[in-house]
Formats: sequence, C-alpha cells, structure tokens
Amino acid sequence: MTIRFYNARIISMSDNLPQIFEGELHVSENKITYVGKGEDGLKSTFDKEIDCKGNVLMPGLKNAHTHTAMTFARSFSDNLPLDEWLHTRIFPMEGKLTDECIYSFSTLGFAEYLRNGITSCFDMYFNLPNYNRASIDSGFRSVLCGSVNDFGGIDRLEDEFVEYNKCHELISMVLGFHAEYTTSEAIMKRISEISHKYSAPVYAHNSETIKEVNECIGRYGKTPTKVMEDLGLFDFGGGGFHCVWFNDEDMDIFKKHNLYAVTNPCSNLKLASGIANLQKYYDEGINVAIGTDGAGSNNALDMFREIYLASVLSKVKNDDASAVDPYALLRSATTVGARAMGLNDCDCLEVGKTADIIMLNMATPNMQPVNNIISNIVYSGNPSNVVMTMINGKILYDNGEFTSIDTEKVYSDCNRLMETFN
Repeated sequence: MTIRFYNARIISMSDNLPQIFEGELHVSENKITYVGKGEDGLKSTFDKEIDCKGNVLMPGLKNAHTHTAMTFARSFSDNLPLDEWLHTRIFPMEGKLTDECIYSFSTLGFAEYLRNGITSCFDMYFNLPNYNRASIDSGFRSVLCGSVNDFGGIDRLEDEFVEYNKCHELISMVLGFHAEYTTSEAIMKRISEISHKYSAPVYAHNSETIKEVNECIGRYGKTPTKVMEDLGLFDFGGGGFHCVWFNDEDMDIFKKHNLYAVTNPCSNLKLASGIANLQKYYDEGINVAIGTDGAGSNNALDMFREIYLASVLSKVKNDDASAVDPYALLRSATTVGARAMGLNDCDCLEVGKTADIIMLNMATPNMQPVNNIISNIVYSGNPSNVVMTMINGKILYDNGEFTSIDTEKVYSDCNRLMETFN
C-alpha cells in the first residue's frame, strides 16, 4: 500500500533535514519514500491520502526498557521498596504465569503502547514464544533483551539469540541479564563469552539503587558498571537500565564504550530508587534513552510522562531551570532509543527508513498556542494527543480505533486471568 501524508508539521529527527518543517511524507509498503516540503512537483498516485491538517508527524516513541507482560502487576504491588516489591509480590506472582497469561498481558501492553504512540519496546522478560506470538499478532515491533539470572536462562540464551534474530521482521533480540546482584560472576562470564562469539552488545539493570551499588562494592570492591566492564561485557557495546547511582568512573566507562544509559524516572520515583543526573550524562556525551519500566512499578506505560519527568527532575537535581534541552529529550525518546535497541532503520523520518510513525493532534487545548511545538510535546503533551500509530507501514491505531487488537477481548481475558491468582 502507498500512503501520502500531507499538510503536516514534520519532526524528522534526521540530521539531514530541518528540525521541524511543514510538508508531506510518503510511505510505500513499509518504507518511507519521500519526506519534504512537497514543492518538487512529485507526480504519484496513492492508495490512500491523509490530510494531517497541521498535525505533527514524528518517529514513534521507543520504550527502551520495559517488562510488557507485567501489566498483570498494575496497581497490585504498590507502595513497597524495590527489594520487598520483588520478593513478596512480583516473584511469587510470576511463578503463576501461564502461557495464556504471557500472551494476554503482553497484548494488553501492546494496546497501551499503540494508544500512547510507542512503536517499539526493549522488553526483558521470559516465556518468549508466547510473548513473540502476541507481538506478531498485534503487529508490534519488539526487541527482546535476555533476562538471565541465577534462577535460569543461561543455557537457553545463545540459542534464543540466534533464533529470535531471524524469526520475524518485527522481532529481534539483544543479549542481556537481569542484574549483577541476581547473577553470579560465573554466569556473567558465560554471557561475556557469547557476546564475544557474536560481537554482540549486552544490557542489564545497573545501579538502580544505592543499596545495589554498595552491596556490589562489598562483593567485588567495585561498582556494577566496573564489574561488567572488567568481565568484557561491554567490549561490543550495550548499556544499562536505570543508571541512577553512577560515579565519575561509571560515566567514563559508558562514554569510553559508547554505551546507552536508559533512564526510567517514573519507576525510580515510585520505588524511591533515586534521581539520575541526566544533565551530567548529556554534558559527558553519554547516550541517554528513555523507558517506562514495567506497569508493576510505574503504573502507566506512558512515554510522555517519562519525558516530562526526565526534564523537570533534571532541573531540580541541578538547581537549574535551564537543565536538559527539550529537543535532546525528545531525541532520547525516539532516535537514541531506537539505536539503543539496534533499530537504526527506525530512528528517524527520512527516505529509505522503515515507516514507524506517529501523528500528534495539535488542535487541542494543551497544544495551543503553537509558540514552540517541541516544548509543547515535552512539557504538555500526553497520550490523548496521539491520533495515529503506524508500525512497519501499517496503521495500527487510528483516532481511537485499534486495527490489530480486539481490546474488549483482551480486557476480558486479563481480568479473568487475574481472578485465577486469588
């Protein structure tokens, strides 16, 4: 199918185009074939033409850290610190999850992503066959992150890595493990060996709490970041999730290896884990991406809220109202997130890129007046502004309607499954 979007305000995130301009964008099958002002006399016929009426077209938001199937834990495990949250609520519940649970709760998460303008996620969880089935059935783009820990997964990691990087165009996988504090040195060494075999990046939860960092120093005499570097886990890139409690050496390591620090401000606040100093990360040239974490510790899968919190918390952290440039944050939530996941083909809107695109409604009170579109999105945007979500050239959410997910069935299934846990 060929689609023409016209009368649009376009935020391309491309280094080769203006930051924002009025024009049009064309899609053929799953690729972008034109982005520009529409003044070059293009003569084409299209299967569908969409008048954007001055609305914004931009790359889809990239949720660079999440546990999608944990929608089961939304409002189920609130008001607890991380250790207690994990061991008394989350881990016991996860032991009860069936194949149907993973499929249904993942599909619920994908519906929330589509409604909220998220076109891909970096998902760390288990029961990957049923997660992948849900992702493919929903038309959603997923990057899997290995979730190895001392409870299991290392014996499957290499086979899964090979299999899921060739199984479907919407599915890919990156090596990963849960965290230093749940993974023995012996297992981390095995992951490093797999990384070196495939020249592959590695990700893990890293320095989420000060307790985690201090206990790691007690075990190894160094921080989690330094432990991972010394084991060769970063020799081919990668990064960490949360990255709240970094010292200067940790930042130097991330800069040296061109790693990605994925910040999760809402989850870190809700679990009282701390506030990352993002301004310093940006100043040091560290790649910053943004994620929601899971619905059990958030509780919403809302990247607009994450972007806003990343901004205002940085201002408080630095006692500086000018901290963190809004465009840099929007870029972190789109382009940088895509690159963190290895989705370089979906990182911006330019010719030849894959068509993962969202449209934001500008004709709403929170987007008026149009003094600064970037600032409007960062400081006052919310999911209600999302009127279209396209993934791989297919419109999956359009003005309140889902084209790939039967949400009534999903809601019914998820509530029925929750009753079985009681």
